[in-house]
Amino acid sequence: MQKIRSFIAIPLTSSIRKSADQLVQQLQRPQDRMKWVPNEHLHLTLKFLGDVENTEVPRLCEVIRDCCQPMAPFRLQFRGAGGFPAADRARVVWAGVGEGGESLVPLVSALETNLAELGFKPEARDYVPHLTLGRARGGSRRGDPELAARIAAADDFELGSMEADRVCLFASYLDKHGPTYHVMATVPLA
Repeated sequence: MQKIRSFIAIPLTSSIRKSADQLVQQLQRPQDRMKWVPNEHLHLTLKFLGDVENTEVPRLCEVIRDCCQPMAPFRLQFRGAGGFPAADRARVVWAGVGEGGESLVPLVSALETNLAELGFKPEARDYVPHLTLGRARGGSRRGDPELAARIAAADDFELGSMEADRVCLFASYLDKHGPTYHVMATVPLA
């Protein structure tokens, strides 16, 4: 058996990734303590699974299919920027999800419930739809007032919209150059 670092996500269109890259260019500075997500790695995470035995992948695909079956494709609109836990103490910098965010919440809830039956630990926090753009390096907890100001200034940044019509199970392989993502399965929305 082999363990595969895995997550469930909605892939982004090239136009959303291009807009996200423009937003990152507006937000980042060389002195930031942030590791910005490379454009080709951007995706809308629904559930991080961690290390999964390769023999579990078919069952995971069944669960994803069952959760996606009742959902029709829907519009996702991305707008603005923010930070978790807050912009002035951002450990994660994100782009917001407007229209369509309300459709993600029940999908993620169904995934959490059904995956818990397979032994995957449910998230302790409620799901907040967002597109991760960067993470604090080395677990830094210090606030950055300059970054917070740039995040506030990007509040009305329009990234655009796309149709969410599928959910993917991704594998993440780490090497000395960083992660490489591979789609293991694609499940269309009904």
